[in-house]
Amino acid sequence: MAKGVDIAAAARQIIADAQNGVFAPVYLLMGEEPYYPEMVCEALIRHALSDEERDFNQTVFYGLDVDAGTVASEARSYPMMAERRLVVVKEAQSMKTLEDLAVYCEEPMDSTVLVILMHGASADKRRAFYKNVSKNGVVLDSPALRDYEIDRWISTYYRDRGLQIAPDAAVLLGEYTGTDLSRIVVETDKLLKNLPEGTTSVTAAHIEKNVGISRQYNIFELTRALSLREKAKALKIATYIGQAPKFAMPMAISALYTHFYRILKYEALLMRTPNPPSDQKAKILAVNPYFFREYDAAVGNYPIRKTMQIMALLEEYDFKGKGGDAGEATPEQLLTELVVKILN
Repeated sequence: MAKGVDIAAAARQIIADAQNGVFAPVYLLMGEEPYYPEMVCEALIRHALSDEERDFNQTVFYGLDVDAGTVASEARSYPMMAERRLVVVKEAQSMKTLEDLAVYCEEPMDSTVLVILMHGASADKRRAFYKNVSKNGVVLDSPALRDYEIDRWISTYYRDRGLQIAPDAAVLLGEYTGTDLSRIVVETDKLLKNLPEGTTSVTAAHIEKNVGISRQYNIFELTRALSLREKAKALKIATYIGQAPKFAMPMAISALYTHFYRILKYEALLMRTPNPPSDQKAKILAVNPYFFREYDAAVGNYPIRKTMQIMALLEEYDFKGKGGDAGEATPEQLLTELVVKILN
């Protein structure tokens, strides 16, 4: 699937076609982010056959335990008392002879639906297997989301479920889950079970209470405190975060780097366009407009020269946080020291 394709929309279309009994002879479901490939795979399994047809017409393989010849042989079998056969290969990235399926995919059986699911991996787009599936079937290529894209994905996901989520709540949830879409779905399902019936708006307080993350003491609040140069608050949050059992300095550095890189890009925009329209701000910052005022304050508090110094500091502490030249300093001490230097 070409770069820039809306993966969520593509997945929904495949599922809608399956619900209407429209199937391709072969599907290659792949990509770094497994959420959409797995969702589509389950939908194809659910809709390709009726319960009565499964016993004789459905075969599920796992890549580590099967070879291309066995899969192709099964896929070339004719259905028994059914319109089609369903052959699924899960964990196909572990299949040593995966590329050999190119021969079958060059002329796949019309009466078979072959589903090849790669978990967190992709086929080589330069080789015959990928090219033959692209020509004769359907490829769903699901790239990993970047950190700055996750808040928007969460907002869209909630909207599709008939819910509204406050921008700060989306940031809080994204910080807790990272870019793991399946984890977001699981945490959302748990959250909704605990909310009063009929709740349609999710706030940061809901996330804090039901997901188990502190709204006061997290990286999001730390970056906000730094943006506004709230020194006492920033140091308090840094100390709390650094003492957390699962604290990892590289993850904190990554979040801080993203934040100050946005500030730097915003400063560059303001040099070119002193009063940029909202759409330009959104493109540069890649954040919800709810946070524009914070970044307006940040560029006033951190001129370009200072921001560049902070970027260099982050590289230095990234090295220290990974064990380089940190001496006896603990991760908590490193984070606190870094925050002090940023503020000074």
